[in-house]
Amino acid sequence: MSRRGPGELAEVLDGIAAGAVGREEKRELPFAAVDALREAGVTALTVPTEFGGGGATDEELFAVLVDLAAADSNLPQLLRAHFAHVEGLRLDPDRPGTADWFRAVAAGEVFGNATHERSSAVVESLSTRLTRVGDGWQLDGVKHYTTGSLFADWIAVSAQREGPDGTTVPVGVVVSSRAAGVDLRDDWNGFGQRLTGSGTTRFDRVRVDPAHVVEQHGDGVPTPMTAFVQLVLLACLAGTAQAVVRDATDFVRTRTRVYRHGSGATAAQDPLVLHVVGRLAADAAASRALVLDAARALDAVHAATGPERTGAVEQAELATVQAQAVVVELVLRSTTALFDVGGASATDLGRHLDRHWRNARTLASHNPVAYQLRTVGDHLVNGSGLTYAWATGEAGKEIA
Repeated sequence: MSRRGPGELAEVLDGIAAGAVGREEKRELPFAAVDALREAGVTALTVPTEFGGGGATDEELFAVLVDLAAADSNLPQLLRAHFAHVEGLRLDPDRPGTADWFRAVAAGEVFGNATHERSSAVVESLSTRLTRVGDGWQLDGVKHYTTGSLFADWIAVSAQREGPDGTTVPVGVVVSSRAAGVDLRDDWNGFGQRLTGSGTTRFDRVRVDPAHVVEQHGDGVPTPMTAFVQLVLLACLAGTAQAVVRDATDFVRTRTRVYRHGSGATAAQDPLVLHVVGRLAADAAASRALVLDAARALDAVHAATGPERTGAVEQAELATVQAQAVVVELVLRSTTALFDVGGASATDLGRHLDRHWRNARTLASHNPVAYQLRTVGDHLVNGSGLTYAWATGEAGKEIA
């Protein structure tokens, strides 16, 4: 699936933006928007050209994701697992089956995720199990926050199996979203990002192709994947900031009522209001620039080899974590300051301007900034390692 030109992509994004408020009002999941992105080649943007993809760099991808988030911030987040899966294949091209997966994505197939649990399992442990059944495998478990899986053809699942010595072995499993025993539910009840399909997925005796099971031996090796998945959320925030500028500008241009103690005959002529719009635009531009700067650091990982690669991974992680701290602050400020361009009419439910703050606050709550800033400070002052990968769960002995 070839990459479309800027004009065609802009037309697709305009169509997605036009339906965003209506989908929010009806809580209508954006299946049609995902299909439009498939057809436009966006979901295959970073697949190498020799496999039918767009061959885009990470910087090019994230520029598109910011613009997509400006149209509807739900879309980049629900496709986060998909783009992360493709990124993982690009970073490990010798992985068995990579060429087949690239061709599948180029043909329009989409990946979702099922990694997070809300069980009593401790950090770094999972209750989802892969067990041997005959000459194949069986998957059982319950996952939460399975963002994007409702829209996906394939689901990437994190699980554990029992090793020959009785220990548990972490594995990555890919199953069809339509396989018998897969139950996808739209039960996400957060106040923001409500259309990402971040619900519960249950796996009940799901048969798994042995070729779709990969043992995961991270062994603490630094990986750029954490930076990548975090950067998708930052792209959503940067796009939200762009949407705030768009909506604030439209509001001010059409507003006729003014305050007696205002500074202009119309809102569009009031320097105080124009100052607010200017600040919103500056915050949006800064947020976008930080996202693309971190994306270039990810591109440097792809270009690096040998010992240089380790340094490139560290720089990508550091650039992303530092961008996170600033982008979150800028966008939360913008989504609140948006209401300074008008009076109480800006809070009219029909305008749905509150969705920008709700979405931004929800996105900012992933992997909280407070933990990241402590890690950066410890790294700079004491030379400690960056986090690179993180997980949640009940506190184990080493944490308690």
